[in-house]
Formats: sequence, C-alpha cells, structure tokens
Amino acid sequence: MLFVNIPVADLERSKAFFAKLGFSFNPSFTDETAACMLVGEQASVMLLSHQKFAEFSKLPMADPATHALALYCFSVSSREEVNTVTQAALAAGGVEADGLEDYGFMCSRSFFDLDGHGWQVMWMDPAAAQNGPEEFATSTQDADAPA
Repeated sequence: MLFVNIPVADLERSKAFFAKLGFSFNPSFTDETAACMLVGEQASVMLLSHQKFAEFSKLPMADPATHALALYCFSVSSREEVNTVTQAALAAGGVEADGLEDYGFMCSRSFFDLDGHGWQVMWMDPAAAQNGPEEFATSTQDADAPA
C-alpha cells in the first residue's frame, strides 16, 4: 500500500475540491485533521492539516508557491477524461499549469490545487502501458499500412 502525505491549509475545502474531481475518501482514516483520498486499489493521498503534517515531518514545510517538491500524477481511463478532470479542477478553483501535452501513446494536462500542489492527469494507451511506447508505435504503424 502507498500513502502519500501532503499538507493542506483547509482540510474541508480540500476534500470538497477533490470530491468535485471524482475522488472519494476512506472514512476509517479520515477525521478532523486528515482525509484519506483513494487514488487506486493500493494507493491513497493523505490530505493533512498543517499541524498533522508537522507531526510526521521532521523538516519544515516548503511553500508550494515558491518550491516544487513533487508532481502528483494519476491516470484516467481515456483521453477525454484528461480534459474532463482538468476542467473540473479549474472550475473548482485550481489553476492550470500546463495545457495538453500529447505524445500519441499518452497525453496529460497539469494543474495546481488550492494549496499550490502540482497535479498531472494522464492517459496512456493500454498497449503502451503493457509493452512500452515502442509497441504502441509499431501497432499504429501496422494499422496505417495498406492492406
């Protein structure tokens, strides 16, 4: 299991933001200081109040407005969903970081959440995810070849 911990200034506001993007929360690990956001079968993002985050971290919190420490990336099931989720983030108060980046076998868009954390929404063709981007290139070349 993977738990990524990130500090948030207003836990309820952050929960509402991510709920608008389609995320749900595990009530067994959610209270007034933390919310366990489910991002996969074995992966969660812990939204922690600044005080709760400080209990876990031995270093001071960086200001995401001036320091990028990580880019949190999650996948969606289609190219269209990349845009749908990003548009929901922007409508909920997020700020776009990058427009569409399209590599053929994968595409992504990025945004900053309400606390300035960078998020990337990406889709990857199942053939490329299974076998690497070279397999995707080969399969699309075969599809384009005359019969």
